[in-house]
Amino acid sequence: MKFVDEATIDIAAGHGGAGCASFRREKFIPFGGPDGGDGGRGGSVYAVADRNLNTLIDYRYARRHEAKNGEPGRGSDCFGAAGEDITLRMPVGSIITDLETGRVLAELIEPDVPVLIAKGGDGGFGNLHFKSSTNRAPRQKTPGWPGEAFKVKLELRVLADVGLLGMPNAGKSTLIASVSNARPKIADYPFTTLHPNLGVVRVAPEKSFVVADIPGLIEGASEGAGLGHLFLRHLQRTRLLLHVVDLAPFDESVDPVAQAKAIVEELRKYDEALYQKPRWLVLNKLDMVPAEERAKRVKDFVKRYKWKGPVFEISALAREGLQPLIHAIWDHVAAQNNPPVAPPDPRFDSAPDDGGQAA
Repeated sequence: MKFVDEATIDIAAGHGGAGCASFRREKFIPFGGPDGGDGGRGGSVYAVADRNLNTLIDYRYARRHEAKNGEPGRGSDCFGAAGEDITLRMPVGSIITDLETGRVLAELIEPDVPVLIAKGGDGGFGNLHFKSSTNRAPRQKTPGWPGEAFKVKLELRVLADVGLLGMPNAGKSTLIASVSNARPKIADYPFTTLHPNLGVVRVAPEKSFVVADIPGLIEGASEGAGLGHLFLRHLQRTRLLLHVVDLAPFDESVDPVAQAKAIVEELRKYDEALYQKPRWLVLNKLDMVPAEERAKRVKDFVKRYKWKGPVFEISALAREGLQPLIHAIWDHVAAQNNPPVAPPDPRFDSAPDDGGQAA
């Protein structure tokens, strides 16, 4: 299935039905009085996150979504039927934005929780509502209220705990394939990854986290080089970024340090908040470096890159060094899920010294 993470659609709630002006007319009842019913409310538009969907492709081709109008009121105290609501099912992590104002209408994080997007119009009043002791034959009625209508932009940002960041052919797809059940396309040429891939990493039977692999960045992405910043939005909800670096590039003239600095600069240009996220350095393809040169090459890279954060030395293809990385990631994710609880302040200790007796 083609991966689509953006779409623009029109949504419209139903209009309320008009009220009815009617009078009771029966034999031997000359003054039956008003009996016009109210109009039915228009149908509303809801959105719900569906964990079984992972793309917005359904909305790339179906651009118009309308709820039903409410039926008008009728005589004999008959109220109009309400219009039928419609529910739009979208992937978890979708953001719905009013295209005209830029206001975020909904952010679908919790699965199977309906969110109101466009409210249907209320039905109009029939003349039954205007009856009083001084107005016994009212002819007033009101039309139904219009339903809300928007032109909205749908944007998908995948939900993942960890995001992989790096140049094309740095080994990100091989890494996610080695630690999870994800099976992305892997080849020996750049830009084999054309859309984000998600993989669930199982640390233990009840311990797991989600990794997101996005297409590689290159220098000049902010100007549209390569795939540009098209998929960086999928890293904005992650808690940790793994900067994967190829320590054994095919072209010996390529400097991994310069590439790593270029990636970080592109990240900063795109979003300062994303740039400030926790980021770990993962030095990959060490199996292609002679064993006696590995320590020296790693030390030289860290020194020239001036990196002071966590560093992991791995070979995704040979599955070397992956277990320490996986367990460190789990510890980081678990710590954010369960932040440490501050000790109680002794100044607010409510236990009285006199056994609970009031002074």
